[in-house]
Amino acid sequence: MQYFPAALQELADQFAMLPGIGGKTAQRLAFYVLGLPEEQAQQFADAIIKAKKAVHTCPVCQNLTDREICPICDDDLRDHSVVCVVAEPKDVIAMERSREFNGVYHVLHGVISPLNHVTQDDIRIKELLMRVSSGNIREVIMATNPDTEGEATAMYISRLLRPMEIKVTRLAYGVPVGSQLEYADEVTLSRALEGRQEM
Repeated sequence: MQYFPAALQELADQFAMLPGIGGKTAQRLAFYVLGLPEEQAQQFADAIIKAKKAVHTCPVCQNLTDREICPICDDDLRDHSVVCVVAEPKDVIAMERSREFNGVYHVLHGVISPLNHVTQDDIRIKELLMRVSSGNIREVIMATNPDTEGEATAMYISRLLRPMEIKVTRLAYGVPVGSQLEYADEVTLSRALEGRQEM
């Protein structure tokens, strides 16, 4: 038995396809959108279509942009010889929030994950290699997540970059600021000890 009109169910099904959205949340979102005034609902739909048409990947770093080249790659004040490799565009935002990094980025759009059928050919590694082979880059910082897939991707890329004779580094891991040692797991403590610095 169908509880909702077909159009409402279809809208909920579309919301349910979004990452992190379950069936109940999808229904709530669908009801919310249905309750919007016609003008607001149209603005919502237009914003989706506009973003889909206007946003594309930067030909240099593969980050998302609505310009020919993204603002970071287009900024002459940044150090274009240091490239920070991240898995997703949202990771660029996280790095930029720190206000500590003044280089440029390369977005892979995923990580190598055999379980999810993602291979090295499915992410933007070739573009990174072409960029590095141009000869203007002196350091590549691997900033993928410290999980199995992120580590595997970082190791794979570092092996590809080794013959190019550039410095390849990895973000340091350790105990998060504000946490307590008793709650840190063995791997985190081990990495923190490996990455210790002189005071």
